[in-house]
Amino acid sequence: MLIGYARVSTEAQDLTAQRDGLRSLGVDEQHVHVDHGLTGTNRDRPGLRADLASCRAGDTLVVTKLDRLARSIPDARDIADELAAKGASLQLGASVYDPSDPVGKLLFNVLAMVAEFEADLIRARTREGMAVARAKGRLQGKQPKLTPSQASHLRSLHAGGEHTIGELAELFGVGRSTVYRTFERGTVAGA
Repeated sequence: MLIGYARVSTEAQDLTAQRDGLRSLGVDEQHVHVDHGLTGTNRDRPGLRADLASCRAGDTLVVTKLDRLARSIPDARDIADELAAKGASLQLGASVYDPSDPVGKLLFNVLAMVAEFEADLIRARTREGMAVARAKGRLQGKQPKLTPSQASHLRSLHAGGEHTIGELAELFGVGRSTVYRTFERGTVAGA
């Protein structure tokens, strides 16, 4: 039996191309498991777990590309080893991975290295983009829930001593931790 797996990293991405690719490789739609919004570096994926659990001896797990299955060499090897231990095989696109063949093992490891390299590049570009945005003042982190005038009012009410922290939180519609953070910001600003 052919069992398919498809994955996209964000909820906004579309699985149509992967589903079409799996269908063209002979996988029945009812035997396709998917993961939406989960990265390949996260091994704890419900669709992948379902695929691996349903694979039996003689079955083939089919993915359109290795980077849909794993984004690190250790994960790719672990998945391939788990399938081999069950007597199942792994098909990457039109090629079936044979763990007993030295050339097949080499090609699999090269593909896994490329998938890991791509993931590392994406992380590096993201960090670089965030650093540039931070340097230009566009990335400032999470903004305070209270405006400066609300924070000032909250501090003055607290200084009056007539309200508890819980009452202040309820009055301003925020959590107690926000009230405490407002006090900390006022202390830092006033120092």
